[in-house]
Amino acid sequence: MHDFNEVLERLKDIVSNDREGRQIFDKDVALALGISPPTFATMKKRGSIPYKEIMEFCARNKISINWLFFDQPAEMLVEETGKFFRVRYFSTLRASAGGGANVSDEEFEYIDMEQSLLESIIGTPLPPQLDAVHVVGESMEPTLEDGCIVFVDRESTDASRDGIYLASTSNGLFVKRVRRRADGMVELISDNRLYAPEIIHPEEIRIVGKVVGSMERL
Repeated sequence: MHDFNEVLERLKDIVSNDREGRQIFDKDVALALGISPPTFATMKKRGSIPYKEIMEFCARNKISINWLFFDQPAEMLVEETGKFFRVRYFSTLRASAGGGANVSDEEFEYIDMEQSLLESIIGTPLPPQLDAVHVVGESMEPTLEDGCIVFVDRESTDASRDGIYLASTSNGLFVKRVRRRADGMVELISDNRLYAPEIIHPEEIRIVGKVVGSMERL
């Protein structure tokens, strides 16, 4: 696996494709990843690779994250080593922790992530089908920060168990704790105490899956 400096040089090559004749600096890569140059400089000094931002960058630019880190096509790595896990990344889909979100945009990119990295975030065993979705809003803080990416196990839809779930309602897509009340109604509960629970009819909600891990915004 390439270290920070090797990955940085590859990112510079990619960014330079859109800026013919111009020298590319660290700050250009930082801005392309959506990271402030001072923060990026600190990460470089520490050798801390911004996996979340690089994952988003690769999805936007149709680049194999496996090529970026390992010099090999993703398909070959998956077939030959089994050390990579394929995730459906919904780069344009937003799940709200607050006031609703659009659920009509179901376009996604396949991202092959290093299995050990995912296991460090989610634990083992990894779910058979794993999706990655953005979270918008502050109602699930401090558990989930505004702008983070959550990993969702789409086969885990039994909301009677404790946990945080991705839920589709008539008002949009939400990331909430879900509790079924004795009267049959369903509560969508926020971890941020400034937000009151929302009560909805059970026919108005569909559990998409359980949130099993997250990558926070830097």
